[in-house]
Amino acid sequence: MVIRETIEQREVENLSPYACLSRNSRGRVNGTQSCSIRTVFQHDRDRILHSKSFRRLKYKTQVFLSPEGDHYRTRLTHTLEVSQVARTIARALRLNEDLTEAIALGHDLGHTPFGHAGERVLNELVSGGFHHVKQSLRVVDILEKDGEGLGLTYEVRDGILKHSKGQGGLLTPSPESASVTLEGQVVRLADIIAYLSHDLDDAIRGGVISESDMPKAISRVVGLRHSHRIDRMVRDLIEASLECDGSEVRISAEMAEAIRALRSWLFEHVYRVDRVHDDFVKASHLLRELFLYFMDNEKVFLLHGGRRLEGDSLETSVVDFIAGMTDRFALALYHRLFLPQPWKAV
Repeated sequence: MVIRETIEQREVENLSPYACLSRNSRGRVNGTQSCSIRTVFQHDRDRILHSKSFRRLKYKTQVFLSPEGDHYRTRLTHTLEVSQVARTIARALRLNEDLTEAIALGHDLGHTPFGHAGERVLNELVSGGFHHVKQSLRVVDILEKDGEGLGLTYEVRDGILKHSKGQGGLLTPSPESASVTLEGQVVRLADIIAYLSHDLDDAIRGGVISESDMPKAISRVVGLRHSHRIDRMVRDLIEASLECDGSEVRISAEMAEAIRALRSWLFEHVYRVDRVHDDFVKASHLLRELFLYFMDNEKVFLLHGGRRLEGDSLETSVVDFIAGMTDRFALALYHRLFLPQPWKAV
């Protein structure tokens, strides 16, 4: 028996009857042969971890644009925190940790520079709109490995596509927008738990708000400190899910209401305050100018790193290029294209 088969047998013996077993995967898009050591979900996790898109998350904004301190979250640290929260939940519910981790690590690969400001700009400019979850799927299916894609399994792709609320509710997605696996549903809630807590933590660190500003009705349920918030939300999710024998991923009514209230409060007191919002107005202008310039100047687009895949329109190619940029690359490119450069003597 090869090592992979031994691991797959352990899953059968140890995981919940509601877990997604590696050997029951619906398979890969490109039909890649199985590894003799790793399960398909372990293999997917490794492919994501070693991708260029994953490395670029290090220099993409989470909430605070180009922060001077070293301790603010980036899109990469957000992804790692989501992965940690999701794995803790998956282990407690005896779900497939490898599938959970793969979805968590890949869920934001298609995110734009400058956080949701970049996403809003592209959504306004692009025919048919833009959403980072669909772009994340395009990254793993097509853009990585020079157009070959990563060839991920159906279950990981489904979890990536359905990790965001889309048209569904914040905590209760519509049936058609819910992941087909409990592991994917865990990642969706872990994403919410992670960003609500760490965005609040970063806002306090940046002096935008103080701990005492948060309404007591919210802090009483979720806690004041970052570690307390994560612990309470994760414990609540695990306990509520176990009440139905782990056949569903749930959060208690009290915690769900506190989470909704906290998200609304963050929009009003953090995301939309002038100190945070003004920088994103500038970033939005920058990306808009790059998009429109490249749409009118394909040669310049190709000269500065853009590429055209066979069958793609120029608009699709420009979107791929801009969505894949890091914050600092976008800033440097804008400076090079639109601002005067120092004269170089011959």
